[in-house]
Amino acid sequence: MNEPEQGILARPKRIGVLTSGGDAPGMNAAIRAVVRKAVYEGIYVHGIMRGYAGLIEGEMRPLDERSVADIIHRGGTILQTARSERFMTEEGLAEACARLRESRIEGLVVIGGGGTFRGALKLVEAGFVVVGIPGSIDNDIPGTEYSIGFDTAVDTALDAIERLRDTAASHSRVFLVEVMGRDTGFIALAAGLAGGAEEILIPEAPFDVDELCAGIIASYKRGKRHSVIVVAEGAASAVELGRLVAAKTGYDTRVTVLGHVQRGGRPTGFDRTLASQMGAAAVDAICRRQSGTMMAWRAGQVVTVPLTEVVGRRKEIDRKLVELARVLAI
Repeated sequence: MNEPEQGILARPKRIGVLTSGGDAPGMNAAIRAVVRKAVYEGIYVHGIMRGYAGLIEGEMRPLDERSVADIIHRGGTILQTARSERFMTEEGLAEACARLRESRIEGLVVIGGGGTFRGALKLVEAGFVVVGIPGSIDNDIPGTEYSIGFDTAVDTALDAIERLRDTAASHSRVFLVEVMGRDTGFIALAAGLAGGAEEILIPEAPFDVDELCAGIIASYKRGKRHSVIVVAEGAASAVELGRLVAAKTGYDTRVTVLGHVQRGGRPTGFDRTLASQMGAAAVDAICRRQSGTMMAWRAGQVVTVPLTEVVGRRKEIDRKLVELARVLAI
């Protein structure tokens, strides 16, 4: 890795930025920061449409400080996003590299999750300067405490939990709320803990249905007249689990599946600030030729970590928070 002074002397004239994989609130704020920081540094920016799929097809458009005005508060991504199996083939990678060379792009910022970063490493191995920004509502990207979009997704889930709790209390019901989290339970744990859920079910902690139902019955005997159970989609189907809970407890049980509503909407202030800092830092990293790195949030600041320490690894859930949620739900 070059020292900053050496990297700045070799500052690129033209860079690209793309979003890939699932969209996350705050991606637009990151795009805005990348573009405006680059313009400030005298660097021309190509916006690449539809992730690696658009890169292969050469779908690019110039971006300047005006073209990213009034997007910091918008969910989704103005560059759109897609998953590309073709890019992971030798032929697809070769086409993508050819498009980058034809466009004279000397550095690339990729915003996304694990699959996005696997693709980034392929471009690094092909000789391109590539840096990553973690964008995932699941917050399952190793190496960073937070990824763009997680705070907003938790806030969206929490809002639903609080609204449903009002109804659950009014009708003495059991409510199961299914949130996103196919492989990890970060959203469920954060939203459930903040929302005072009676139970939080996550993929990392197997549960027994009979024990779950016995706990609900016991809580009613202690005087509770409603329960809210937050279920990560990877832990169980809330619909199927709701039928079992109703049958085993005899209580009026309802299910709400939040689904993709968690992906959209206005990003929170934290996500906008995080994305802005990471976007600007990504341009600095390209200028310093810190290729093959990801911007990460650690101890209140943005740092760079090697993509090789991110790709193929699993981020572990905080077991202390799991236990705390159980203690506070008595």
